[in-house]
Amino acid sequence: MTAPLSPLPRQDFAYPFRVDSTSQQTAQATYAAHVEQMVRQLLLTSPGERVDLPQFGCGLRALVFAPMSDALAAAVQMRVLQAVDLWLAGIVTATNVSVLTSDEDAALEPGTLQVTLSYRVVETQSAASLTVVLP
Repeated sequence: MTAPLSPLPRQDFAYPFRVDSTSQQTAQATYAAHVEQMVRQLLLTSPGERVDLPQFGCGLRALVFAPMSDALAAAVQMRVLQAVDLWLAGIVTATNVSVLTSDEDAALEPGTLQVTLSYRVVETQSAASLTVVLP
């Protein structure tokens, strides 16, 4: 009796799209890294920025000039959750969004936001999180 073949680890295109210098082929990333790259792209893209998909993104950079308040944190959380549900449904499930302002943490540059999205990858059921700092 032979042992069953184990499936090959899933590979996807790396973001940003590029050519690997050693293989001279399209750069690849593990599935977990690919999902993280998609989440980062969603968080840092403003609607209207992509010509082919003008509604894509969270629009977090538009909130950078808003006054630091609880209302700002709530708006950021709402935008992130809505964008993840709209654009990454079936890929990730958001479990938590935390927003930290420079008023709350002296380690952050003045006037910055730190957004941490905790999520579960649907295909592997693995938990992950991603933090972005917006100036």
